Amino acid sequence: MDITSQIKKPILEEMELFEKKFHHSMSSKVALLNRITYYIVNRKGKQMRPMFVFLTAKMISGGEVLERTYRGALVIELIHTATLVHDDVVDDSNRRRGFFSINALWKNKIAVLVGDYLLSKGLLLSIDNGDFDLLRIISVAVREMSEGELLQIEKARRLDITEEVYYEIIRQKTATLIAACCSLAACSVKPDDLELTERMRKFGELIGMAFQIKDDLFDYSDEAIGKPTGIDIKEQKMTLPLIHVLNHCSDKDKKWLINSIKNHNKDKKRVKEVIAFVKNNNGLAYAEQKMIQFQKEALQLIESFPNSSYKEALILMVNYVIERKK
Repeated sequence: MDITSQIKKPILEEMELFEKKFHHSMSSKVALLNRITYYIVNRKGKQMRPMFVFLTAKMISGGEVLERTYRGALVIELIHTATLVHDDVVDDSNRRRGFFSINALWKNKIAVLVGDYLLSKGLLLSIDNGDFDLLRIISVAVREMSEGELLQIEKARRLDITEEVYYEIIRQKTATLIAACCSLAACSVKPDDLELTERMRKFGELIGMAFQIKDDLFDYSDEAIGKPTGIDIKEQKMTLPLIHVLNHCSDKDKKWLINSIKNHNKDKKRVKEVIAFVKNNNGLAYAEQKMIQFQKEALQLIESFPNSSYKEALILMVNYVIERKK
């Protein structure tokens, strides 16, 4: 049994029902929209976010999932899908998970409108059911994701990102949505326990940080992982291995690195030299050490919950985040 199937095992029923609800939640009277949303549903990824919602909720409640939990998972997935559709437009990307992106098939104008539609469907699902506490969690995540993207754009122009600023960018861009999954799951089954909701938010945030650092490390990997090696350098993205090396090398080497990233990022030979320099100067080892630190802190936050198949699956998922090969 592969690791994703192992993680899904205790929430198989919930995930199957979620699939049906997710498809239904996108339905519209407009035929074009239905065609596009059908395309989206049939090309979904691993669905890590709903898995986090159901496993967290069941671990906390001792196996119980409420209708509210499903609505929370749906809102997260609708909004996550909306941000992916918009991201592909922003990045001018023609592929998503090996398939053509919405903007590649239906052009930017339609893609932006589809993203807006999914966003509004998600928000209305919460409003129509009076889930204002869940809506607040989601809305904070959407705000932070936008701020994180803009902060990254602002800082990337100058290539002067400190480690602290980098953590803030990935916290907002990536970790905030996983944090929302876990806090929303807690809030859906125990709405009055604010301390628990906050603890699970922090748990999700730490996993999200580890997840993003793992993505950064893939840029230096020789394995086929769905994105070409060195793509972050070509796109002038400041990732943790590079930031660490920039902050700990000589002025001469720093000058060479910045010049390489700014002016020679399309030169394959130069990009390879940058990758080798980062590897040889402890960049990868440092980033790995930080990733494991975030993972350990996350696991400590769920230690006190009684042992169950849900907790085991959640631990497996946290470990999978940093051990995955793509």
